[in-house]
Amino acid sequence: MLQIIQTGFDTRPIEMQPMWLITYQAPAEDIDRVFDAICAITPLVQGNTDRNGYRTPGGQEYYRPREGTPAGAEDELRRRPGVNEMRFFLPRDENVLDAVIEAIYEVHSYYEPVIIVQEVLRSLCRGLDYSDNPHRWWNNNGDWKTAP
Repeated sequence: MLQIIQTGFDTRPIEMQPMWLITYQAPAEDIDRVFDAICAITPLVQGNTDRNGYRTPGGQEYYRPREGTPAGAEDELRRRPGVNEMRFFLPRDENVLDAVIEAIYEVHSYYEPVIIVQEVLRSLCRGLDYSDNPHRWWNNNGDWKTAP
C-alpha cells in the first residue's frame, strides 16, 4: 500500500493522484479569510474547477492555556464552540506546502493553529462521456443550487 500512496494508480474512468490533504481548524468566522489567503498562493484545482475545499460545520474545541501562552496560564478547561474544519488538496510540492502553511499562520487568529498534512490519493475524472448517465445531477432534476 505504501508504494501506491506514492505513485497513485489508474482505472478506466478515474486517475488516483498522490496529493497532500491539508486540514485546518479555525473559528467559523475565520475560515473564509484563511481559505482566501491559501487561494492567493495556489488555485486548488481539481479537473475544470478551482478554489476546491470542503468545510465541516462547527464542533467544540477543548484546550487549557498553559504557561507561555499569550493569554497566560489558566486552571480551567476552555470549550470553544463553532470551530470548523476546512480541507483541501495540494500537489506534493514542498515549496507550495511551505507557503500555504505560512499563509495559514499569518492570517489565523490562533497563535498555535491546528494544521494537519496527510499523504492521500485523490480522484481525478478522466473525462469519459457519461453525459447520459441517469445518476448524474444534470440528468436528475438539477443540482444543489436548485431550490426544492
